Amino acid sequence: MTAITLSATTTLPEDGYVGALAGRVWRPNMDGPSVVAIRPEGVIDISAHYPTMRDLCETPDPAAALRTAHGEHLGTLEALLANTAPDHRDPTMPWLIAPNDLQAIKAAGVTFAVSMLERVIEEKARGDYQAAAKLRTEITALIGDDLSKLKPGSPEAMQLKDMLIAQNAWSQYLEVGIGPDAEIFTKAPSMAAVGTGADAGLHPMSTWNNPEPEVVLVVASTGKIVGGMLGNDVNLRDVEGRSALLLGKAKDNNASAVTGPFIRFFDQSFSLDDLRQAVVTVRVDGPDGFSLEGSSSLTKISRDLQDLSNQMIGKHHQYPDGAVLYTGTMYAPIKDRDAPGKGFTHKIGDIVTVSSPKLGAIINRMKSAYDCPPWTFGASHLMRNLAKRGLI
Repeated sequence: MTAITLSATTTLPEDGYVGALAGRVWRPNMDGPSVVAIRPEGVIDISAHYPTMRDLCETPDPAAALRTAHGEHLGTLEALLANTAPDHRDPTMPWLIAPNDLQAIKAAGVTFAVSMLERVIEEKARGDYQAAAKLRTEITALIGDDLSKLKPGSPEAMQLKDMLIAQNAWSQYLEVGIGPDAEIFTKAPSMAAVGTGADAGLHPMSTWNNPEPEVVLVVASTGKIVGGMLGNDVNLRDVEGRSALLLGKAKDNNASAVTGPFIRFFDQSFSLDDLRQAVVTVRVDGPDGFSLEGSSSLTKISRDLQDLSNQMIGKHHQYPDGAVLYTGTMYAPIKDRDAPGKGFTHKIGDIVTVSSPKLGAIINRMKSAYDCPPWTFGASHLMRNLAKRGLI
């Protein structure tokens, strides 16, 4: 099986260490994780100041807090990345893990016209990829394929809704795609995400699945968006297509939530407007020689990032430890892989790279969720570990 090789060059944003970059590292000698600052001089453990990433995100200015914090030098970023991919790991040395910890892991669905159409197709095909191509042609002919300028909840959107109902073409996915209310769901429990270099999990029951490359908002408990990172919202298309009530089974499996490589906090070099303009690219390199590449521009999103955050957190719903929010993808791979008309699905051993200029890159290898390392370190384990280390 193909091994993953990580380096600073392939992981950092295009402007290197200019941004306020924070991550988390597993420290074997501490039997637990530490919050770290990613700096030109190396990776600095700042857990004496901020025991959890949640604590850092809750400060009035996380970027400034990150830059002024000091602590133990754990080595160069290059050295930690070299030890992060499991095939090359020295288990006595530290390695990078997902940057978020106690925050709720949430996701927004159907935020792009293209992905909305694909969800409609999934629903009507009921998990049968062989029926998807024909449905794709029929539905696109009916409603078009560029709804990015249609504001959800607007009078124009409601007129389209009425037309689709009249033609018996309405779908629950169109409801959240062009209706007033966004789809916001729980992607995974807090602490369950995996970071760059890790094996990412596919439930073995699925035969039609795909990566979902996304920007992930980092939101404080106040509702303030304080930064961003990358994510892969691994999706089982056949399972969700059978019934939207199987969304949890389609989305939340061992190692199926990927985030990272770092959180980049807002400062003079990086803002919410940078995220609004972000282009996210995904590349899949398969053990069978298959390759696939595509990109999503957040300029084509149907709902503004601030609106998505507001629909997640506010007077209607509080998150005292903050949240990270996958913002959706317009990328739905349909390139045939095995046979004409069959479309794309993952194979075990696929290497998936998700990247964006201002956020860097995450690289993961796809495995059965059964074969990925089991999730055993939850919030209770974190609290006991931090207490043992005298950090709380």
